[in-house]
Amino acid sequence: MISVGNRFLTLDDFYKILCEGEKIELNSKSRQKVEASFEFLKSFAKGKVIYGINTGLGPMAQYKINSDDKQLLQTNLIRSHCSGLGQPLSDMNVKATMLARLNSLMKGHSGIHHEVVDLLKELINHDVIPYIPEHGGVGASGDLVQLAHLALILIGEGEVHYEEKFRPTGEVFKALGLKPISMHIREGLSLINGTSAMTGIGINNLIHAKNLLDWSVLASSMIIEIVESYDDHFSEELNGVKYHIGQQQVAKMIRTILEDSNLVRRRADHLYNGKTEQIEVFKNKVQEFYSLRCVPQVLGPVLDTILNAEKVVINEVNSTNDNPIIDVESKNVYHGGNFHGDYVALEMDKLKIAVTKLSMLAERQLNFLLNDKLNEILPPFVNLGKLGLNLGMQGVQFTAVSTVAENQTFCFPTYIHSITNNNDNQDIVSMGTNAALITQRIIDNTYQVLAIEMMTILQAIDYLGCQHRLSTYSKKKYEDLRDIVPRFTEDSVKYKDIQNIIQYLLEHKLHISS
Repeated sequence: MISVGNRFLTLDDFYKILCEGEKIELNSKSRQKVEASFEFLKSFAKGKVIYGINTGLGPMAQYKINSDDKQLLQTNLIRSHCSGLGQPLSDMNVKATMLARLNSLMKGHSGIHHEVVDLLKELINHDVIPYIPEHGGVGASGDLVQLAHLALILIGEGEVHYEEKFRPTGEVFKALGLKPISMHIREGLSLINGTSAMTGIGINNLIHAKNLLDWSVLASSMIIEIVESYDDHFSEELNGVKYHIGQQQVAKMIRTILEDSNLVRRRADHLYNGKTEQIEVFKNKVQEFYSLRCVPQVLGPVLDTILNAEKVVINEVNSTNDNPIIDVESKNVYHGGNFHGDYVALEMDKLKIAVTKLSMLAERQLNFLLNDKLNEILPPFVNLGKLGLNLGMQGVQFTAVSTVAENQTFCFPTYIHSITNNNDNQDIVSMGTNAALITQRIIDNTYQVLAIEMMTILQAIDYLGCQHRLSTYSKKKYEDLRDIVPRFTEDSVKYKDIQNIIQYLLEHKLHISS
Protein backbone atom coordinates (compact mmCIF):
# COMPACT_ATOMS: atom_id res chain seq x y z
CA MET A 1 0.00 0.00 0.00
CA ILE A 2 1.06 3.57 -0.66
CA SER A 3 0.73 5.92 2.29
CA VAL A 4 -0.85 9.31 1.59
CA GLY A 5 -0.23 12.43 3.64
CA ASN A 6 3.15 11.99 5.26
CA ARG A 7 5.42 12.49 2.25
CA PHE A 8 5.61 13.81 -1.30
CA LEU A 9 3.73 11.60 -3.73
CA THR A 10 5.88 10.99 -6.81
CA LEU A 11 5.07 10.31 -10.43
CA ASP A 12 6.00 6.69 -9.77
CA ASP A 13 3.47 6.55 -6.91
CA PHE A 14 0.76 7.80 -9.24
CA TYR A 15 1.78 5.26 -11.87
CA LYS A 16 1.51 2.40 -9.38
CA ILE A 17 -1.90 3.54 -8.17
CA LEU A 18 -3.36 4.49 -11.56
CA CYS A 19 -1.80 1.87 -13.82
CA GLU A 20 -0.95 -1.06 -11.56
CA GLY A 21 -3.88 -0.92 -9.14
CA GLU A 22 -1.86 -0.27 -5.99
CA LYS A 23 -4.09 0.54 -3.00
CA ILE A 24 -3.63 3.52 -0.70
CA GLU A 25 -3.84 4.15 3.03
CA LEU A 26 -4.01 7.36 5.04
CA ASN A 27 -1.04 8.18 7.23
CA SER A 28 -2.34 8.28 10.82
CA LYS A 29 -0.38 11.38 11.86
CA SER A 30 -1.51 13.27 8.78
CA ARG A 31 -5.10 12.26 9.44
CA GLN A 32 -4.70 13.65 12.95
CA LYS A 33 -3.57 16.94 11.38
CA VAL A 34 -6.78 16.94 9.35
CA GLU A 35 -8.80 16.48 12.55
CA ALA A 36 -6.81 19.19 14.36
CA SER A 37 -7.37 21.61 11.47
CA PHE A 38 -11.11 20.97 11.59
CA GLU A 39 -11.34 21.46 15.37
CA PHE A 40 -9.25 24.63 15.25
CA LEU A 41 -11.36 26.18 12.47
CA LYS A 42 -14.60 25.32 14.26
CA SER A 43 -13.39 27.20 17.33
CA PHE A 44 -11.55 30.01 15.53
CA ALA A 45 -14.47 30.90 13.24
CA LYS A 46 -16.69 32.01 16.11
CA GLY A 47 -17.20 35.77 16.03
CA LYS A 48 -15.04 36.25 12.90
CA VAL A 49 -15.74 36.83 9.22
CA ILE A 50 -14.10 34.06 7.21
CA TYR A 51 -14.62 33.70 3.50
CA GLY A 52 -16.76 30.78 2.46
CA ILE A 53 -17.78 29.88 5.99
CA ASN A 54 -20.04 32.73 6.99
CA THR A 55 -19.89 34.75 3.76
CA GLY A 56 -21.14 34.20 0.25
CA LEU A 57 -18.80 33.03 -2.46
CA GLY A 58 -16.82 34.94 -5.08
CA PRO A 59 -18.17 38.44 -5.74
CA MET A 60 -21.02 37.71 -3.30
CA ALA A 61 -18.61 37.48 -0.38
CA GLN A 62 -19.98 40.74 1.01
CA TYR A 63 -23.19 38.94 1.97
CA LYS A 64 -23.18 37.54 5.49
CA ILE A 65 -24.48 33.99 5.94
CA ASN A 66 -26.62 33.19 8.99
CA SER A 67 -25.43 30.44 11.31
CA ASP A 68 -28.42 28.28 10.43
CA ASP A 69 -27.52 28.38 6.72
CA LYS A 70 -23.80 27.56 6.89
CA GLN A 71 -24.18 23.88 6.04
CA LEU A 72 -26.69 24.64 3.28
CA LEU A 73 -24.20 27.12 1.79
CA GLN A 74 -21.65 24.33 1.35
CA THR A 75 -24.21 22.04 -0.30
CA ASN A 76 -25.49 24.86 -2.54
CA LEU A 77 -21.92 25.56 -3.62
CA ILE A 78 -21.47 22.00 -4.81
CA ARG A 79 -24.81 21.62 -6.57
CA SER A 80 -24.71 25.02 -8.28
CA HIS A 81 -21.28 24.34 -9.81
CA CYS A 82 -22.17 20.92 -11.21
CA SER A 83 -22.61 22.54 -14.61
CA GLY A 84 -19.91 20.88 -16.69
CA LEU A 85 -20.48 19.69 -20.23
CA GLY A 86 -18.70 17.65 -22.85
CA GLN A 87 -17.37 14.13 -22.72
CA PRO A 88 -16.69 12.58 -19.30
CA LEU A 89 -13.08 12.56 -18.23
CA SER A 90 -11.41 9.16 -18.53
CA ASP A 91 -11.36 6.92 -15.47
CA MET A 92 -7.61 7.44 -15.20
CA ASN A 93 -7.95 11.22 -15.20
CA VAL A 94 -10.73 11.18 -12.61
CA LYS A 95 -8.85 8.78 -10.36
CA ALA A 96 -5.75 10.99 -10.62
CA THR A 97 -7.92 14.01 -9.78
CA MET A 98 -9.31 12.23 -6.72
CA LEU A 99 -5.85 11.26 -5.53
CA ALA A 100 -4.55 14.79 -6.09
CA ARG A 101 -7.45 16.27 -4.11
CA LEU A 102 -7.01 13.75 -1.31
CA ASN A 103 -3.30 14.45 -1.08
CA SER A 104 -3.90 18.20 -0.82
CA LEU A 105 -6.55 17.80 1.89
CA MET A 106 -4.28 15.47 3.85
CA LYS A 107 -1.83 18.33 4.42
CA GLY A 108 -4.16 19.54 7.18
CA HIS A 109 -4.65 23.12 6.02
CA SER A 110 -8.25 22.89 4.77
CA GLY A 111 -10.39 22.66 7.91
CA ILE A 112 -12.48 19.74 6.65
CA HIS A 113 -13.91 16.86 8.64
CA HIS A 114 -11.90 13.63 8.49
CA GLU A 115 -14.82 11.76 6.92
CA VAL A 116 -13.98 13.54 3.64
CA VAL A 117 -10.52 11.99 3.36
CA ASP A 118 -11.80 8.65 4.64
CA LEU A 119 -14.44 8.46 1.91
CA LEU A 120 -12.07 9.62 -0.83
CA LYS A 121 -9.68 6.85 0.14
CA GLU A 122 -12.44 4.24 -0.08
CA LEU A 123 -13.62 5.49 -3.47
CA ILE A 124 -10.09 5.35 -4.88
CA ASN A 125 -9.43 1.86 -3.52
CA HIS A 126 -12.75 0.55 -4.83
CA ASP A 127 -12.32 2.20 -8.26
CA VAL A 128 -15.54 4.18 -7.89
CA ILE A 129 -15.12 6.88 -10.52
CA PRO A 130 -17.28 10.04 -10.31
CA TYR A 131 -18.82 11.41 -13.47
CA ILE A 132 -16.78 14.54 -14.28
CA PRO A 133 -17.24 16.26 -17.68
CA GLU A 134 -14.37 17.86 -19.58
CA HIS A 135 -15.62 21.42 -19.93
CA GLY A 136 -16.30 23.99 -17.24
CA GLY A 137 -13.28 25.02 -15.19
CA VAL A 138 -11.25 28.14 -15.91
CA GLY A 139 -8.49 27.07 -13.52
CA ALA A 140 -8.31 30.15 -11.33
CA SER A 141 -10.48 29.73 -8.25
CA GLY A 142 -9.44 26.16 -8.73
CA ASP A 143 -11.11 23.65 -11.01
CA LEU A 144 -14.48 24.66 -9.56
CA VAL A 145 -16.77 22.87 -11.99
CA GLN A 146 -14.84 19.62 -12.35
CA LEU A 147 -14.25 19.36 -8.60
CA ALA A 148 -17.89 20.17 -7.87
CA HIS A 149 -18.84 17.06 -9.84
CA LEU A 150 -16.40 15.12 -7.64
CA ALA A 151 -17.82 16.66 -4.47
CA LEU A 152 -21.36 15.81 -5.62
CA ILE A 153 -20.49 12.14 -5.32
CA LEU A 154 -19.15 12.58 -1.82
CA ILE A 155 -22.54 13.88 -0.65
CA GLY A 156 -24.18 10.82 -2.20
CA GLU A 157 -25.62 12.45 -5.33
CA GLY A 158 -24.88 12.24 -9.05
CA GLU A 159 -23.53 9.14 -10.75
CA VAL A 160 -20.34 7.13 -10.84
CA HIS A 161 -18.59 4.82 -13.27
CA TYR A 162 -18.36 1.51 -11.46
CA GLU A 163 -17.90 -2.00 -12.84
CA GLU A 164 -17.83 -0.67 -16.42
CA LYS A 165 -21.05 1.34 -16.38
CA PHE A 166 -22.49 4.56 -14.97
CA ARG A 167 -24.72 3.98 -11.97
CA PRO A 168 -26.46 6.21 -9.39
CA THR A 169 -24.07 7.07 -6.56
CA GLY A 170 -26.50 6.00 -3.86
CA GLU A 171 -26.86 2.56 -5.40
CA VAL A 172 -23.08 1.98 -5.47
CA PHE A 173 -22.61 3.36 -1.95
CA LYS A 174 -25.25 0.97 -0.66
CA ALA A 175 -23.58 -1.98 -2.39
CA LEU A 176 -20.19 -1.10 -0.88
CA GLY A 177 -21.46 -0.07 2.54
CA LEU A 178 -20.28 3.54 2.15
CA LYS A 179 -21.90 6.63 3.64
CA PRO A 180 -21.96 10.16 2.16
CA ILE A 181 -20.16 12.93 4.03
CA SER A 182 -22.00 15.55 6.06
CA MET A 183 -21.48 19.30 5.82
CA HIS A 184 -19.83 20.75 8.90
CA ILE A 185 -17.92 23.99 8.27
CA ARG A 186 -16.38 24.31 4.80
CA GLU A 187 -16.37 20.87 3.21
CA GLY A 188 -17.94 22.15 0.00
CA LEU A 189 -15.47 24.98 -0.51
CA SER A 190 -12.44 22.88 0.36
CA LEU A 191 -13.44 20.18 -2.09
CA ILE A 192 -14.03 22.35 -5.15
CA ASN A 193 -11.49 25.11 -4.52
CA GLY A 194 -8.19 23.74 -5.85
CA THR A 195 -6.09 22.71 -8.84
CA SER A 196 -6.58 18.96 -8.53
CA ALA A 197 -8.31 18.31 -11.87
CA MET A 198 -5.69 20.01 -14.03
CA THR A 199 -2.98 18.47 -11.87
CA GLY A 200 -4.42 14.97 -12.07
CA ILE A 201 -4.73 15.19 -15.85
CA GLY A 202 -1.23 16.67 -15.94
CA ILE A 203 0.14 13.70 -14.01
CA ASN A 204 -1.32 11.31 -16.59
CA ASN A 205 0.07 13.46 -19.39
CA LEU A 206 3.54 13.20 -17.89
CA ILE A 207 3.32 9.43 -17.54
CA HIS A 208 2.45 9.15 -21.23
CA ALA A 209 4.89 11.82 -22.39
CA LYS A 210 7.73 9.83 -20.82
CA ASN A 211 6.47 6.69 -22.52
CA LEU A 212 6.24 8.45 -25.89
CA LEU A 213 9.79 9.73 -25.52
CA ASP A 214 11.09 6.23 -24.88
CA TRP A 215 9.26 4.81 -27.90
CA SER A 216 10.49 7.69 -30.06
CA VAL A 217 14.08 6.99 -29.02
CA LEU A 218 13.58 3.30 -29.81
CA ALA A 219 12.07 4.07 -33.23
CA SER A 220 14.97 6.42 -33.98
CA SER A 221 17.49 3.79 -32.90
CA MET A 222 15.93 1.12 -35.08
CA ILE A 223 16.04 3.43 -38.11
CA ILE A 224 19.69 4.14 -37.31
CA GLU A 225 20.21 0.38 -37.60
CA ILE A 226 18.15 0.08 -40.78
CA VAL A 227 20.33 2.64 -42.61
CA GLU A 228 23.54 1.31 -41.02
CA SER A 229 24.32 4.73 -39.66
CA TYR A 230 27.65 5.84 -38.23
CA ASP A 231 27.80 5.83 -34.46
CA ASP A 232 29.48 9.11 -33.59
CA HIS A 233 26.35 11.33 -33.62
CA PHE A 234 25.07 9.62 -30.47
CA SER A 235 28.50 9.13 -28.88
CA GLU A 236 29.25 10.24 -25.34
CA GLU A 237 32.18 12.31 -26.60
CA LEU A 238 30.11 14.40 -29.02
CA ASN A 239 27.10 14.91 -26.79
CA GLY A 240 29.18 15.42 -23.66
CA VAL A 241 30.44 18.79 -24.89
CA LYS A 242 26.87 20.12 -25.10
CA TYR A 243 25.81 20.81 -21.53
CA HIS A 244 22.16 19.82 -21.63
CA ILE A 245 21.03 16.92 -19.47
CA GLY A 246 18.24 15.93 -21.86
CA GLN A 247 20.53 15.69 -24.88
CA GLN A 248 23.11 13.68 -22.99
CA GLN A 249 20.44 11.35 -21.61
CA VAL A 250 18.82 10.73 -25.02
CA ALA A 251 22.21 9.93 -26.54
CA LYS A 252 22.86 7.53 -23.66
CA MET A 253 19.48 5.86 -24.27
CA ILE A 254 20.41 5.31 -27.94
CA ARG A 255 23.75 3.83 -26.93
CA THR A 256 21.98 1.51 -24.49
CA ILE A 257 19.57 0.27 -27.15
CA LEU A 258 22.26 -0.18 -29.82
CA GLU A 259 24.95 -1.56 -27.54
CA ASP A 260 25.32 -4.89 -29.37
CA SER A 261 23.96 -3.96 -32.79
CA ASN A 262 25.71 -5.51 -35.80
CA LEU A 263 24.36 -2.84 -38.14
CA VAL A 264 25.71 0.43 -36.75
CA ARG A 265 29.06 1.41 -38.26
CA ARG A 266 32.11 3.02 -36.71
CA ARG A 267 33.17 6.05 -38.72
CA ALA A 268 36.82 5.22 -38.11
CA ASP A 269 36.45 1.88 -39.88
CA HIS A 270 35.05 3.38 -43.07
CA LEU A 271 36.12 7.02 -43.45
CA TYR A 272 39.21 7.36 -41.26
CA ASN A 273 41.06 4.34 -42.65
CA GLY A 274 43.09 6.06 -45.38
CA LYS A 275 41.35 4.12 -48.18
CA THR A 276 39.20 6.97 -49.50
CA GLU A 277 41.81 9.11 -51.25
CA GLN A 278 40.82 7.99 -54.77
CA ILE A 279 37.05 8.43 -54.21
CA GLU A 280 35.59 11.65 -55.60
CA VAL A 281 31.88 11.01 -55.00
CA PHE A 282 30.84 8.94 -52.02
CA LYS A 283 28.03 6.48 -52.65
CA ASN A 284 26.82 6.57 -49.05
CA LYS A 285 26.05 9.73 -47.13
CA VAL A 286 28.95 11.02 -45.04
CA GLN A 287 26.41 12.37 -42.55
CA GLU A 288 22.81 11.25 -42.03
CA PHE A 289 19.74 13.44 -42.43
CA TYR A 290 18.96 15.63 -39.43
CA SER A 291 15.98 13.47 -38.43
CA LEU A 292 18.52 10.74 -37.59
CA ARG A 293 21.75 12.57 -36.85
CA CYS A 294 20.16 15.18 -34.56
CA VAL A 295 17.89 12.93 -32.47
CA PRO A 296 19.68 13.82 -29.19
CA GLN A 297 19.44 17.52 -30.02
CA VAL A 298 15.73 17.26 -30.98
CA LEU A 299 14.50 14.91 -28.26
CA GLY A 300 16.84 16.30 -25.61
CA PRO A 301 14.77 19.47 -25.12
CA VAL A 302 11.64 17.30 -25.09
CA LEU A 303 13.07 15.26 -22.21
CA ASP A 304 14.19 18.39 -20.37
CA THR A 305 10.69 19.83 -20.75
CA ILE A 306 9.13 16.64 -19.40
CA LEU A 307 11.46 16.59 -16.41
CA ASN A 308 10.81 20.23 -15.57
CA ALA A 309 7.06 19.77 -15.94
CA GLU A 310 7.25 16.74 -13.66
CA LYS A 311 9.01 18.80 -10.99
CA VAL A 312 6.41 21.59 -11.16
CA VAL A 313 3.34 19.33 -11.31
CA ILE A 314 4.60 17.13 -8.47
CA ASN A 315 5.17 20.26 -6.38
CA GLU A 316 1.61 21.31 -7.14
CA VAL A 317 0.06 17.95 -6.33
CA ASN A 318 1.83 17.93 -2.97
CA SER A 319 0.74 21.46 -2.11
CA THR A 320 -2.28 22.83 -0.31
CA ASN A 321 -4.11 24.62 -3.10
CA ASP A 322 -7.42 25.85 -1.72
CA ASN A 323 -8.47 29.11 -0.04
CA PRO A 324 -8.39 30.21 2.69
CA ILE A 325 -5.52 28.30 4.33
CA ILE A 326 -5.98 27.06 7.89
CA ASP A 327 -2.76 27.28 9.90
CA VAL A 328 -3.10 25.53 13.23
CA GLU A 329 0.47 26.32 14.30
CA SER A 330 0.13 30.10 13.98
CA LYS A 331 -3.54 29.88 15.00
CA ASN A 332 -4.67 31.91 12.04
CA VAL A 333 -6.57 31.74 8.76
CA TYR A 334 -4.93 33.23 5.67
CA HIS A 335 -6.80 34.39 2.57
CA GLY A 336 -5.13 34.41 -0.83
CA GLY A 337 -4.98 32.59 -4.15
CA ASN A 338 -3.28 29.21 -3.84
CA PHE A 339 -6.07 27.85 -6.05
CA HIS A 340 -4.63 29.60 -9.10
CA GLY A 341 -3.47 27.13 -11.75
CA ASP A 342 -0.84 29.12 -13.62
CA TYR A 343 2.00 26.76 -12.71
CA VAL A 344 0.26 23.74 -14.20
CA ALA A 345 -1.15 25.66 -17.18
CA LEU A 346 2.25 26.94 -18.26
CA GLU A 347 3.90 23.53 -17.92
CA MET A 348 1.13 21.86 -19.92
CA ASP A 349 1.56 24.42 -22.69
CA LYS A 350 5.28 23.74 -22.78
CA LEU A 351 4.69 20.01 -22.67
CA LYS A 352 2.25 20.06 -25.60
CA ILE A 353 4.80 21.95 -27.72
CA ALA A 354 7.50 19.43 -26.81
CA VAL A 355 5.29 16.41 -27.59
CA THR A 356 4.25 18.02 -30.87
CA LYS A 357 7.93 18.33 -31.83
CA LEU A 358 8.33 14.66 -30.99
CA SER A 359 5.45 13.83 -33.35
CA MET A 360 7.05 16.01 -36.03
CA LEU A 361 10.31 14.08 -35.71
CA ALA A 362 8.41 10.80 -36.07
CA GLU A 363 6.63 12.08 -39.18
CA ARG A 364 9.91 13.20 -40.79
CA GLN A 365 11.51 9.83 -40.04
CA LEU A 366 8.45 8.14 -41.51
CA ASN A 367 8.77 10.27 -44.66
CA PHE A 368 12.43 9.28 -44.92
CA LEU A 369 11.54 5.59 -44.81
CA LEU A 370 8.72 5.95 -47.35
CA ASN A 371 10.66 8.05 -49.88
CA ASP A 372 12.98 5.74 -51.82
CA LYS A 373 14.79 8.73 -53.30
CA LEU A 374 15.85 9.80 -49.80
CA ASN A 375 16.77 6.49 -48.20
CA GLU A 376 17.97 4.77 -51.42
CA ILE A 377 17.66 1.32 -49.85
CA LEU A 378 13.91 0.69 -49.62
CA PRO A 379 11.16 0.46 -52.26
CA PRO A 380 8.65 3.33 -52.54
CA PHE A 381 6.36 3.41 -49.49
CA VAL A 382 8.22 0.33 -48.18
CA ASN A 383 6.04 -1.67 -50.58
CA LEU A 384 6.79 -5.38 -50.16
CA GLY A 385 4.29 -6.31 -52.88
CA LYS A 386 4.23 -5.58 -56.61
CA LEU A 387 5.17 -1.99 -57.33
CA GLY A 388 2.32 -0.14 -59.00
CA LEU A 389 -0.28 -2.78 -58.22
CA ASN A 390 0.32 -2.64 -54.47
CA LEU A 391 0.62 0.56 -52.46
CA GLY A 392 2.44 -0.50 -49.29
CA MET A 393 2.41 2.15 -46.57
CA GLN A 394 1.23 4.97 -48.83
CA GLY A 395 -2.22 5.32 -47.28
CA VAL A 396 -1.09 5.51 -43.66
CA GLN A 397 1.24 8.42 -44.39
CA PHE A 398 -1.75 10.67 -44.98
CA THR A 399 -3.04 9.85 -41.49
CA ALA A 400 0.30 10.61 -39.90
CA VAL A 401 0.70 13.93 -41.71
CA SER A 402 -2.83 15.15 -40.95
CA THR A 403 -2.48 14.13 -37.29
CA VAL A 404 0.79 16.00 -36.86
CA ALA A 405 -0.78 19.05 -38.51
CA GLU A 406 -3.56 18.92 -35.92
CA ASN A 407 -0.94 18.80 -33.16
CA GLN A 408 0.70 21.90 -34.58
CA THR A 409 -2.65 23.70 -34.61
CA PHE A 410 -3.28 22.80 -30.95
CA CYS A 411 0.05 24.32 -29.90
CA PHE A 412 -1.47 27.78 -29.48
CA PRO A 413 -0.83 28.63 -25.80
CA THR A 414 -3.73 28.28 -23.39
CA TYR A 415 -1.86 29.88 -20.48
CA ILE A 416 -2.32 33.35 -22.03
CA HIS A 417 -5.96 32.78 -22.96
CA SER A 418 -7.40 34.40 -19.85
CA ILE A 419 -11.01 35.60 -20.07
CA THR A 420 -12.44 37.66 -17.22
CA ASN A 421 -15.53 36.15 -15.60
CA ASN A 422 -17.37 35.75 -12.26
CA ASN A 423 -18.53 39.40 -12.31
CA ASP A 424 -14.91 40.43 -12.86
CA ASN A 425 -13.85 38.85 -9.56
CA GLN A 426 -11.80 36.33 -11.53
CA ASP A 427 -10.16 38.91 -13.76
CA ILE A 428 -7.13 36.81 -14.71
CA VAL A 429 -7.38 33.04 -14.93
CA SER A 430 -5.11 30.13 -15.92
CA MET A 431 -7.31 27.90 -18.10
CA GLY A 432 -5.15 25.12 -16.65
CA THR A 433 -7.61 22.28 -17.18
CA ASN A 434 -8.08 23.30 -20.81
CA ALA A 435 -4.30 23.31 -21.21
CA ALA A 436 -4.02 19.83 -19.68
CA LEU A 437 -6.83 18.41 -21.81
CA ILE A 438 -5.43 19.83 -25.05
CA THR A 439 -2.04 18.39 -24.13
CA GLN A 440 -3.74 15.04 -23.63
CA ARG A 441 -5.25 15.30 -27.14
CA ILE A 442 -1.78 15.92 -28.57
CA ILE A 443 -0.39 12.94 -26.65
CA ASP A 444 -3.17 10.69 -27.96
CA ASN A 445 -2.44 11.91 -31.50
CA THR A 446 1.25 11.22 -31.08
CA TYR A 447 0.62 7.61 -30.11
CA GLN A 448 -1.10 7.27 -33.50
CA VAL A 449 1.86 8.72 -35.39
CA LEU A 450 4.37 6.54 -33.54
CA ALA A 451 2.27 3.43 -34.19
CA ILE A 452 2.33 4.18 -37.93
CA GLU A 453 6.08 4.77 -37.77
CA MET A 454 6.67 1.50 -35.91
CA MET A 455 4.60 -0.44 -38.49
CA THR A 456 6.73 1.06 -41.25
CA ILE A 457 9.95 0.18 -39.42
CA LEU A 458 8.82 -3.46 -39.18
CA GLN A 459 8.19 -3.59 -42.93
CA ALA A 460 11.57 -2.00 -43.65
CA ILE A 461 13.39 -4.53 -41.49
CA ASP A 462 11.62 -7.37 -43.27
CA TYR A 463 12.46 -5.98 -46.71
CA LEU A 464 16.15 -5.71 -45.80
CA GLY A 465 16.16 -9.04 -43.96
CA CYS A 466 18.29 -7.57 -41.20
CA GLN A 467 16.34 -8.93 -38.21
CA HIS A 468 19.21 -11.05 -36.93
CA ARG A 469 21.70 -8.18 -37.05
CA LEU A 470 19.59 -5.88 -34.88
CA SER A 471 20.61 -5.16 -31.33
CA THR A 472 19.15 -7.46 -28.71
CA TYR A 473 16.82 -4.72 -27.52
CA SER A 474 15.59 -3.79 -31.00
CA LYS A 475 15.15 -7.43 -32.02
CA LYS A 476 12.98 -8.19 -28.99
CA LYS A 477 10.65 -5.28 -29.74
CA TYR A 478 10.59 -6.19 -33.43
CA GLU A 479 9.48 -9.72 -32.52
CA ASP A 480 6.88 -8.52 -30.01
CA LEU A 481 5.33 -6.13 -32.51
CA ARG A 482 5.44 -8.71 -35.29
CA ASP A 483 3.26 -10.93 -33.10
CA ILE A 484 0.66 -8.15 -33.28
CA VAL A 485 1.06 -7.16 -36.94
CA PRO A 486 2.51 -9.87 -39.21
CA ARG A 487 4.50 -8.98 -42.31
CA PHE A 488 2.25 -8.13 -45.25
CA THR A 489 2.78 -7.85 -48.99
CA GLU A 490 -0.78 -7.56 -50.29
CA ASP A 491 -2.79 -4.42 -49.58
CA SER A 492 -5.20 -4.74 -46.69
CA VAL A 493 -7.22 -2.60 -44.28
CA LYS A 494 -4.80 -1.11 -41.78
CA TYR A 495 -6.71 0.89 -39.17
CA LYS A 496 -7.22 -2.04 -36.80
CA ASP A 497 -3.55 -3.01 -37.03
CA ILE A 498 -2.58 0.54 -36.13
CA GLN A 499 -5.00 0.51 -33.20
CA ASN A 500 -3.45 -2.73 -31.96
CA ILE A 501 0.02 -1.22 -32.07
CA ILE A 502 -1.23 1.87 -30.22
CA GLN A 503 -2.61 -0.38 -27.49
CA TYR A 504 0.73 -2.16 -27.27
CA LEU A 505 2.61 1.14 -26.94
CA LEU A 506 0.21 2.22 -24.19
CA GLU A 507 0.52 -1.00 -22.23
CA HIS A 508 4.24 -1.74 -22.66
CA LYS A 509 6.29 1.04 -21.19
CA LEU A 510 9.99 0.83 -21.98
CA HIS A 511 11.33 2.85 -19.01
CA ILE A 512 14.55 3.63 -20.91
CA SER A 513 14.56 7.24 -19.63
CA SER A 514 13.92 6.23 -15.99
